[in-house]
Amino acid sequence: MSFKASNRSLFLFLVVFSLLSGSLAANLLFAQDEGTARDKNGSPLVNAHPFPSPTPAASPREELPQDSDEVVKVETNLTSIFFTAADKNKRFVGNLKASDIRILEDGRPQEVFTFQQSIDLPLSIAILIDTSRSEERTLPDEKEAARAFLQDVMHSKDEAAVVSFTGETTLEQGFTGSVERLRRAVDRVEFVPPSGYVGGGVVVNGTPPISGTNQSLAGSTAIWDAVWATSDELLGESADNTRRAIILLTDGDDTSSRMKIHDAIERAQKADALIYAIGIGDRYSFNVDEGALRKIAEQTGGRAYFPRNERELGEAFIQIQRDLREQYLVAYSPSNKVRDGSYRRIEIQIVDPELRKQNLKLNYRSGYFAKGGASETPGRKKSED
Repeated sequence: MSFKASNRSLFLFLVVFSLLSGSLAANLLFAQDEGTARDKNGSPLVNAHPFPSPTPAASPREELPQDSDEVVKVETNLTSIFFTAADKNKRFVGNLKASDIRILEDGRPQEVFTFQQSIDLPLSIAILIDTSRSEERTLPDEKEAARAFLQDVMHSKDEAAVVSFTGETTLEQGFTGSVERLRRAVDRVEFVPPSGYVGGGVVVNGTPPISGTNQSLAGSTAIWDAVWATSDELLGESADNTRRAIILLTDGDDTSSRMKIHDAIERAQKADALIYAIGIGDRYSFNVDEGALRKIAEQTGGRAYFPRNERELGEAFIQIQRDLREQYLVAYSPSNKVRDGSYRRIEIQIVDPELRKQNLKLNYRSGYFAKGGASETPGRKKSED
């Protein structure tokens, strides 16, 4: 009997203990949610530390979400450079490997993250056609070559625009992937004679106007204004992640631009646009300014051509098409992480001894302005023979 009473006492003790323990556990659990430990009366425990929240398992770097800060930081720190490699016969060299080259930024070797041949990169091309009087005789051939170029170069993901200019710039056709629209735009481009024009490049003062309005503009040539406006306004609206280029058909004789040639070059550089200049005009009455056209082409990473006949003009367009398609893409993360707006010089060197013997010519933009995270803005062109 004493055994039963003892069991009853023990049972009551266990029940009371369980109730007190449950109450204390509930209070502590609630305090854990609030980050503060409390005693059984609900008062904060002195010098108690917050209960730590569960620590999630660390995700591998490649599993980070695409909008995370780290992923964005890596992407914006990459500098991308396109370059072409040609042998002494100007044939594209398509078998280079990452180990064949070395990238230097301000003289310091850089670690290459990406190296690939980018034949299928979409294109955004603006064709600028000079319609001043120096182009009167050659304009029909230029238009025919431009039509053939567009027919051959345009793929499904490409886009192009057509611009004409004298002293003012006219958008004949904005960016489109329709070859037919582009052809019609080229067809609309025509020579507009200035006031007093009697043919053959001769302007006689006092002769009644022939072309109507804007005679002073029609009688001048603003090449650098046209390049600046195209780079600033037109290419800024082109598709993202495309190779941007300006095909400039002119004799290079600028007579009325408000912008200087260095302004046009800088604007094209900031738009990440190559300029391919085709120096052509009426050689009987006007001189082609080869120096200016070489400068604007080479400092934007393009090339300058000076065809002497229709056949060479067609060959120039074919070479431009190959340059735009047959390029290498190399990307690296600069060792200098400071984004102070300074100009960083880039050099691409051939390091393979056998390739060096071939005297390959590399054509690329060799610099960028380190502003913010946009480290891919290109600068001047560099050639290596």
